[in-house]
Amino acid sequence: MPEILLTPHTLETGLHWLDLIGILAFAMSGALLGVRKKFDLFGVVVLGCVTAVGGGAIRDTLTGQTPPLFLRDESYLWMAIAGSLLGFGLGERLARFERTMSFFDTSGLALFAASGAVGAINFGLGPLGVVFAGMLSGVGGGIVRDLIANEVPEIMYRSDQLYATAAAAGAAAVWLLYPRMSHFHAQLCGALVIVVLRWISRRGWVRLPVRRVSPGKP
Repeated sequence: MPEILLTPHTLETGLHWLDLIGILAFAMSGALLGVRKKFDLFGVVVLGCVTAVGGGAIRDTLTGQTPPLFLRDESYLWMAIAGSLLGFGLGERLARFERTMSFFDTSGLALFAASGAVGAINFGLGPLGVVFAGMLSGVGGGIVRDLIANEVPEIMYRSDQLYATAAAAGAAAVWLLYPRMSHFHAQLCGALVIVVLRWISRRGWVRLPVRRVSPGKP
Protein backbone atom coordinates (compact mmCIF):
# COMPACT_ATOMS: atom_id res chain seq x y z
CA MET A 1 0.00 0.00 0.00
CA PRO A 2 1.60 3.34 -1.02
CA GLU A 3 2.50 5.74 1.77
CA ILE A 4 0.68 9.08 1.76
CA LEU A 5 2.89 11.99 2.81
CA LEU A 6 1.15 14.99 4.35
CA THR A 7 3.41 17.76 3.08
CA PRO A 8 2.63 21.46 3.59
CA HIS A 9 1.64 21.60 -0.09
CA THR A 10 -0.95 18.82 0.24
CA LEU A 11 -2.25 20.30 3.48
CA GLU A 12 -2.61 23.73 1.85
CA THR A 13 -4.48 22.10 -1.02
CA GLY A 14 -6.80 20.47 1.50
CA LEU A 15 -7.34 23.79 3.27
CA HIS A 16 -8.14 25.41 -0.08
CA TRP A 17 -10.85 22.85 -0.72
CA LEU A 18 -12.22 23.29 2.79
CA ASP A 19 -12.19 27.02 2.06
CA LEU A 20 -14.33 26.43 -1.03
CA ILE A 21 -16.72 24.20 0.93
CA GLY A 22 -16.99 26.97 3.53
CA ILE A 23 -17.82 29.39 0.70
CA LEU A 24 -20.54 26.97 -0.45
CA ALA A 25 -22.01 26.74 3.06
CA PHE A 26 -21.91 30.53 3.58
CA ALA A 27 -23.61 31.06 0.22
CA MET A 28 -26.37 28.57 1.03
CA SER A 29 -27.01 30.18 4.42
CA GLY A 30 -27.29 33.60 2.78
CA ALA A 31 -29.54 32.20 0.06
CA LEU A 32 -31.78 30.56 2.67
CA LEU A 33 -32.30 33.92 4.37
CA GLY A 34 -33.16 35.42 0.97
CA VAL A 35 -35.71 32.66 0.35
CA ARG A 36 -37.29 33.29 3.75
CA LYS A 37 -37.43 37.02 2.94
CA LYS A 38 -39.15 36.17 -0.38
CA PHE A 39 -36.36 37.59 -2.54
CA ASP A 40 -36.43 36.71 -6.23
CA LEU A 41 -33.72 34.54 -7.82
CA PHE A 42 -31.39 37.46 -8.48
CA GLY A 43 -31.81 38.77 -4.94
CA VAL A 44 -31.13 35.34 -3.46
CA VAL A 45 -27.95 34.91 -5.54
CA VAL A 46 -26.71 38.39 -4.59
CA LEU A 47 -27.38 37.76 -0.90
CA GLY A 48 -25.69 34.35 -1.05
CA CYS A 49 -22.61 35.69 -2.83
CA VAL A 50 -22.28 38.65 -0.47
CA THR A 51 -22.44 36.27 2.48
CA ALA A 52 -19.83 33.96 0.97
CA VAL A 53 -17.21 36.41 -0.29
CA GLY A 54 -18.00 39.58 1.67
CA GLY A 55 -15.77 38.74 4.62
CA GLY A 56 -12.83 37.86 2.38
CA ALA A 57 -13.30 41.06 0.39
CA ILE A 58 -13.22 43.10 3.60
CA ARG A 59 -10.09 41.23 4.70
CA ASP A 60 -8.31 41.84 1.41
CA THR A 61 -9.25 45.52 1.42
CA LEU A 62 -8.00 46.00 4.98
CA THR A 63 -4.71 44.27 4.25
CA GLY A 64 -4.10 45.96 0.90
CA GLN A 65 -4.58 42.84 -1.25
CA THR A 66 -6.45 44.22 -4.22
CA PRO A 67 -8.37 43.18 -6.18
CA PRO A 68 -9.98 40.82 -3.64
CA LEU A 69 -9.16 37.12 -3.81
CA PHE A 70 -12.56 36.14 -5.22
CA LEU A 71 -11.79 38.27 -8.29
CA ARG A 72 -8.24 36.94 -8.64
CA ASP A 73 -9.37 33.33 -8.22
CA GLU A 74 -12.86 33.01 -9.69
CA SER A 75 -13.31 29.52 -8.26
CA TYR A 76 -14.49 31.26 -5.07
CA LEU A 77 -17.09 33.28 -6.93
CA TRP A 78 -18.28 30.30 -8.95
CA MET A 79 -18.65 28.29 -5.74
CA ALA A 80 -20.61 31.17 -4.17
CA ILE A 81 -22.96 31.30 -7.16
CA ALA A 82 -23.39 27.52 -7.08
CA GLY A 83 -24.19 27.60 -3.36
CA SER A 84 -26.69 30.42 -3.87
CA LEU A 85 -28.49 28.55 -6.67
CA LEU A 86 -28.50 25.39 -4.57
CA GLY A 87 -29.95 27.32 -1.65
CA PHE A 88 -32.65 28.81 -3.90
CA GLY A 89 -33.50 25.36 -5.27
CA LEU A 90 -33.66 23.60 -1.90
CA GLY A 91 -35.27 26.47 0.00
CA GLU A 92 -36.53 25.54 3.46
CA ARG A 93 -35.43 21.93 2.94
CA LEU A 94 -31.91 23.13 3.84
CA ALA A 95 -33.05 23.18 7.47
CA ARG A 96 -32.90 19.37 7.44
CA PHE A 97 -29.14 19.56 6.95
CA GLU A 98 -28.54 21.94 9.87
CA ARG A 99 -25.70 19.91 11.41
CA THR A 100 -23.87 19.48 8.11
CA MET A 101 -24.31 23.17 7.29
CA SER A 102 -23.06 24.10 10.76
CA PHE A 103 -19.92 21.99 10.28
CA PHE A 104 -19.04 23.63 6.96
CA ASP A 105 -19.99 27.06 8.28
CA THR A 106 -17.62 26.62 11.22
CA SER A 107 -14.88 25.39 8.88
CA GLY A 108 -15.30 28.44 6.67
CA LEU A 109 -15.33 30.78 9.66
CA ALA A 110 -12.16 29.21 11.06
CA LEU A 111 -10.22 29.27 7.80
CA PHE A 112 -11.28 32.80 6.81
CA ALA A 113 -10.54 34.29 10.23
CA ALA A 114 -7.15 32.58 10.46
CA SER A 115 -6.12 33.54 6.93
CA GLY A 116 -7.30 37.10 7.58
CA ALA A 117 -5.07 37.24 10.64
CA VAL A 118 -2.07 36.00 8.62
CA GLY A 119 -2.72 38.63 5.97
CA ALA A 120 -2.95 41.35 8.61
CA ILE A 121 0.35 40.24 10.18
CA ASN A 122 2.07 40.27 6.80
CA PHE A 123 0.69 43.77 6.24
CA GLY A 124 2.34 44.88 9.50
CA LEU A 125 -0.71 45.46 11.69
CA GLY A 126 -0.46 45.30 15.49
CA PRO A 127 -2.22 42.76 17.70
CA LEU A 128 -5.56 44.59 17.82
CA GLY A 129 -5.48 45.15 14.07
CA VAL A 130 -4.75 41.47 13.48
CA VAL A 131 -7.63 40.39 15.73
CA PHE A 132 -10.02 42.90 14.12
CA ALA A 133 -9.04 41.97 10.56
CA GLY A 134 -9.25 38.24 11.29
CA MET A 135 -12.64 38.55 12.98
CA LEU A 136 -14.06 40.68 10.16
CA SER A 137 -12.75 38.25 7.59
CA GLY A 138 -14.84 35.50 9.19
CA VAL A 139 -18.03 37.36 10.09
CA GLY A 140 -18.05 40.32 7.66
CA GLY A 141 -20.11 38.54 5.01
CA GLY A 142 -22.76 37.57 7.55
CA ILE A 143 -22.99 41.14 8.84
CA VAL A 144 -23.49 42.52 5.32
CA ARG A 145 -26.04 39.77 4.62
CA ASP A 146 -28.13 40.66 7.66
CA LEU A 147 -27.98 44.40 6.94
CA ILE A 148 -29.12 43.90 3.33
CA ALA A 149 -31.97 41.67 4.57
CA ASN A 150 -32.93 44.31 7.18
CA GLU A 151 -32.02 42.04 10.11
CA VAL A 152 -30.03 42.73 13.27
CA PRO A 153 -26.68 40.94 12.72
CA GLU A 154 -26.78 37.62 14.57
CA ILE A 155 -23.38 38.15 16.15
CA MET A 156 -24.93 40.94 18.27
CA TYR A 157 -27.33 38.75 20.21
CA ARG A 158 -26.52 35.03 19.79
CA SER A 159 -24.74 34.73 23.16
CA ASP A 160 -25.34 30.95 23.21
CA GLN A 161 -23.11 30.36 20.18
CA LEU A 162 -19.66 31.94 20.11
CA TYR A 163 -19.12 33.21 16.58
CA ALA A 164 -17.39 36.58 16.32
CA THR A 165 -15.75 35.90 19.70
CA ALA A 166 -14.41 32.57 18.45
CA ALA A 167 -13.10 34.25 15.28
CA ALA A 168 -11.36 36.93 17.35
CA ALA A 169 -9.82 34.30 19.64
CA GLY A 170 -8.54 32.32 16.66
CA ALA A 171 -7.01 35.45 15.12
CA ALA A 172 -5.34 36.24 18.45
CA ALA A 173 -3.93 32.71 18.56
CA VAL A 174 -2.45 33.21 15.08
CA TRP A 175 -0.78 36.44 16.21
CA LEU A 176 0.67 34.75 19.31
CA LEU A 177 1.97 31.70 17.44
CA TYR A 178 3.17 33.39 14.25
CA PRO A 179 6.67 34.27 15.55
CA ARG A 180 7.13 30.76 16.98
CA MET A 181 6.24 28.59 13.97
CA SER A 182 5.60 28.74 10.24
CA HIS A 183 2.70 30.89 9.05
CA PHE A 184 0.96 27.74 7.77
CA HIS A 185 1.04 25.99 11.16
CA ALA A 186 0.08 29.19 12.98
CA GLN A 187 -2.92 29.53 10.68
CA LEU A 188 -3.84 25.89 11.25
CA CYS A 189 -3.66 26.27 15.05
CA GLY A 190 -5.73 29.47 14.96
CA ALA A 191 -8.40 27.72 12.89
CA LEU A 192 -8.41 24.82 15.39
CA VAL A 193 -9.00 27.25 18.28
CA ILE A 194 -12.09 28.57 16.47
CA VAL A 195 -13.45 25.10 15.79
CA VAL A 196 -13.02 24.06 19.44
CA LEU A 197 -14.66 27.24 20.77
CA ARG A 198 -17.60 26.83 18.42
CA TRP A 199 -17.94 23.17 19.43
CA ILE A 200 -18.05 23.82 23.16
CA SER A 201 -20.40 26.80 22.78
CA ARG A 202 -22.90 24.80 20.74
CA ARG A 203 -23.03 22.31 23.60
CA GLY A 204 -23.89 25.05 26.06
CA TRP A 205 -20.63 24.80 28.01
CA VAL A 206 -19.81 28.48 27.59
CA ARG A 207 -21.73 31.58 26.58
CA LEU A 208 -21.29 35.33 26.72
CA PRO A 209 -23.03 37.24 29.54
CA VAL A 210 -26.15 39.22 28.67
CA ARG A 211 -27.27 42.20 30.72
CA ARG A 212 -30.90 41.73 31.75
CA VAL A 213 -33.09 44.82 32.17
CA SER A 214 -36.20 44.71 34.33
CA PRO A 215 -39.52 45.42 32.57
CA GLY A 216 -40.42 49.09 32.60
CA LYS A 217 -36.82 50.28 32.86
CA PRO A 218 -35.05 51.90 29.88
